[in-house]
Amino acid sequence: MRTIDLSSQNPILLSLAASIAAAGGAHAQEPAEPTKTVRVMRVETPPVIDGVLDESVWGEAQAITDFHQVRPGDGTPPSERTEVYLLYDDDALYVGARLGDSEPDQIAANTMRHGVGIGRTDDRLVLILDPFNTRRGGYRFETNANGVRHEMLYQNVSQININWDTIWEAAGSIDENGWLAEMAIPFKSLAFDPQEDTWGFNFTRSIRRRGEEMAWVSRNRSYNPSIAGLATGFEGMDQGLGLDIVPSIAVTEQKLYAPSGSSSETNPSLDVYYRLTPSLNAALTINTDFSATEVDDRQVNLTRFGLFFPERRDFFLNDADLFEFGRIGGSGFGSVFNQAGSRPDRESGRPFFSRRVGLSAAGAPVDLDYGGKLSGRVGRFNIGTLAIRQDASPGVDPTDLFVGRVSANVLAESTVGLIVTDGDPRSNLDNSVVGVDFRYLNSRLPGGRALEADAWLQRSSTQGQSGNDMARGLILRSPNNTGWRGGLGIKEIEANFNPALGFVNRAGVRDVTVDAGYTRFLDSDFWQRIFVGVDASRVSLLEGGALDSEAVRFRVFELDTNSSDNVEYHYIARKEVVTEEFILYEDSSRQVGVSPGRYSYGEHVLSFEAGQHRTFSGELDFQWGDFFGGTRDGVVGSFAWRQSPKFNLSLSYEWNDIELPDGRFISRLLGLTTEFAFSSRLFWVNLIQYDNISEEMGINSRLQWIPRAGQEGFIVLNHNLQDFDKDNSFKSTEADLSLKFSYTFRY
Repeated sequence: MRTIDLSSQNPILLSLAASIAAAGGAHAQEPAEPTKTVRVMRVETPPVIDGVLDESVWGEAQAITDFHQVRPGDGTPPSERTEVYLLYDDDALYVGARLGDSEPDQIAANTMRHGVGIGRTDDRLVLILDPFNTRRGGYRFETNANGVRHEMLYQNVSQININWDTIWEAAGSIDENGWLAEMAIPFKSLAFDPQEDTWGFNFTRSIRRRGEEMAWVSRNRSYNPSIAGLATGFEGMDQGLGLDIVPSIAVTEQKLYAPSGSSSETNPSLDVYYRLTPSLNAALTINTDFSATEVDDRQVNLTRFGLFFPERRDFFLNDADLFEFGRIGGSGFGSVFNQAGSRPDRESGRPFFSRRVGLSAAGAPVDLDYGGKLSGRVGRFNIGTLAIRQDASPGVDPTDLFVGRVSANVLAESTVGLIVTDGDPRSNLDNSVVGVDFRYLNSRLPGGRALEADAWLQRSSTQGQSGNDMARGLILRSPNNTGWRGGLGIKEIEANFNPALGFVNRAGVRDVTVDAGYTRFLDSDFWQRIFVGVDASRVSLLEGGALDSEAVRFRVFELDTNSSDNVEYHYIARKEVVTEEFILYEDSSRQVGVSPGRYSYGEHVLSFEAGQHRTFSGELDFQWGDFFGGTRDGVVGSFAWRQSPKFNLSLSYEWNDIELPDGRFISRLLGLTTEFAFSSRLFWVNLIQYDNISEEMGINSRLQWIPRAGQEGFIVLNHNLQDFDKDNSFKSTEADLSLKFSYTFRY
């Protein structure tokens, strides 16, 4: 590993970061407000988690009933009564809830499959836990009237990882007064300090058909680990030995069609998790197997830059929040982000992106021989370290990979940290990166406002390269849910900055983003919220400052109804400077590409969405306007039929009619998903995806059996077909069938 000199740090960036840090104790604070507190009662006999709440032990708990609306009202009384009860014993935290509803036949309970999001489809109960009471991160557990489990991990207070999972139990039921829910969250599934008797705590509830959200604690219509109440009384919890042993075995049969061939292999693997201290975890993986991982959603690339696919593998998702750096990236739930740039541009500059590990540049799996992880918290320090031995792949020798991340909690809600990576999983060149970051948060400004700021600096070292190997960024955000919100950011990635374990979309550029907007909640029986704003992004070359691309997205209106419907209209003004021709479409007889030149054009986007809690729902986006010296007309549509909790069907379709000086082509992307829930423990999910650019069709069929949390069995079939001649005659290229079972032994 080569020594990296940080003496050439950007003085402007560092002075700005220092100014933010210095302002930490000087900003105007909102006057202290009473903190809601509940005492959790300890019991000797735990309740049965069956979704009924008929045990007398629930009568020992203090009832939480003082909920209020977050939307459509703000602090106003909710339309229905909610009662939540908390208990604990040596082994687990127990949550019981009575969620009143005057129209129980209208309760949205469309989902029965564990692990999938219920945030937009179902009435739900949400528990937010911050066991260290740092107001910087924590856990989120959700359930519905079917007792579905969906857990998430707060990477920080404004970003959340929806793919994280752990072991816990939930149950629910519907009666004449509404619905009931119960949760049991083992202390073995949580990291916490047993000497700390007070945890950050919050509950929220959603009633989808009314577009209503309510919370125990909120501020500026927001709730997250920094905006929560307190739960007291924790003592004597048993984390056991803190040892989880997870053996698994996978049997895979693979068949190739051109050229013909077949292979069969049996892969035993072992994951071991050990809690060194109540808040510091060690993990070991041997012969890691990812055969049951969900497939990526197919994307059609109509740009000159690469795409971004998020992580889905459980081993890398555990404690993923501890490896986050500089709050780079983010999308969807839990994030307020500038929509002018693409997601790959937002993610660009990550020093560590776990999808670089165990996958070749072409996306083919590469075996991991073994690996270890040390992650958790020691005092005010947050630690994440990862060491992997990756097997050889075509053209690449076996490789040792390392990531080390340490951050310290400073000020009231902020952190300062360091990251180091070493190794290149896709070449035999030496590569390392070192970076420092400062993340500032103040969620208690007057009027319930919040302020976020991030400053970061990185330098890479790559064998055979020298100079122009820095990356730096600074961003200020005021991510408010009502009134004015906005952000200003700058990110510079030099031409030779090369994080081999990270992600860079384009190098040698300066990316400046600005956004501003205003949200108003309406006093209407139909309309709930309107947002207007403008997001802008300008990417220029560091050498000479010439324009590379620019986008200004005028978010003319975004309207939400009280029944969770939405209508939006955006106008996007773009500028692109193309220096090298790139191809968008080709077949055996022609290519259609974009020639070098400077392009200025505008696009219109009109969107309609029907609330996903309905039996029939969908979304329809119309896009039209100019496109690289030509025109583009596009439609993106999705349709969902939730016939019952036991059967869901969804269809998505993307169509673009593009006419350029080089020629005309039509792109199509189709996805069809069916979900059968034979019970709350057995699910069959089928996904068919096709696009006419690659002329590939992928079929993924997964039968998943979950006898109980921590035990899983899979039968997974993947079958790929391709129309080589683009004559609508598909031929099989490869297929594989995998059987996998894993079992968690917990001590």
